[in-house]
Order: sequence, then structure tokens, then C-alpha cells
Amino acid sequence: MTRVKSPLEQIPLPVLLRHARGTYGLAMRAALEEAGYDDIPGNGLYVIGALALGEAPLAQVIRELRVSKQAAGQLIDALVLRGYLTREVDPRDRRRLTVTLTERGRAAAEIQTAARAAIDARLAAMVGAEKVRHARQALAALIEIGRESGGSE
Repeated sequence: MTRVKSPLEQIPLPVLLRHARGTYGLAMRAALEEAGYDDIPGNGLYVIGALALGEAPLAQVIRELRVSKQAAGQLIDALVLRGYLTREVDPRDRRRLTVTLTERGRAAAEIQTAARAAIDARLAAMVGAEKVRHARQALAALIEIGRESGGSE
């Protein structure tokens, strides 16, 4: 017996990925707005989340945004002015600036993390932990294909 695909299963994978990403973004934005953090610019969620992880240098985070240097600078300026980041001269190399999360930035990152975890929990409840693990493996493989092809993500 052939299984009938749901309408969502017939949508091309890139479209599904875009909408799935939106699910996380909407949940994070709603949680942040509810907590009074309603002034984070569009790509600010990504910058705050990446800096909270502490795994990637700011230059890499900006590269992955795929925006111009000017747009990246404006984004960092807005996050500094709104109290999410501090920008200081690097004491080891005075030609460089370092950017770190402020207390407000860390609080926003914690809210983002909690919102993401809530979506993760709902997803696991809907499809099961094993399918979520398989989805993560498939997405990691897609990222690897992009890196092999010369992409930055």
C-alpha cells in the first residue's frame, strides 16, 4: 500500500526550511517582546544568539549574515545603542574592536534560548525525538554539502 504524502511533504525542501526557520524566529520575537525586548533589529537575534554561544568570532557571524560591511556596522551600532552589546578596543591589538554582550544582551539571549527550547520540545512531542535527531543529521549534511561547494554556511 502506497502512503499518501501530506501537502507539506510535497513542498520543496528549501521552502520548508525557510518556513521552519520562521517558526523559531516568530517564537523568539514574541517571547522577547513579551519580556520588553521589542527593539532588536532584524538580524540582531542572530548576532545576540551567536555571541551568547561564544563559539564564533564576530567577523564570522557577520559573514554568515551575508550583508554588506556597512549594514553589519549599522546593525552592531544599533545593538550597542540599545544596550545589547558593548564595543571596546581589543587590548591585545588596538587596531581591532571587540564586541560582547551586556547584561541586557545576555538576558535577551536567555529568552531566545528558552523560546527555541520550547519549539524544540513541541517538535519532539509531535514527531518524536528520533525523527528530530534524523532531521538534525540531514540538516548538518546539507550544511556540509554547502561548505564543500564553497559556501560559508
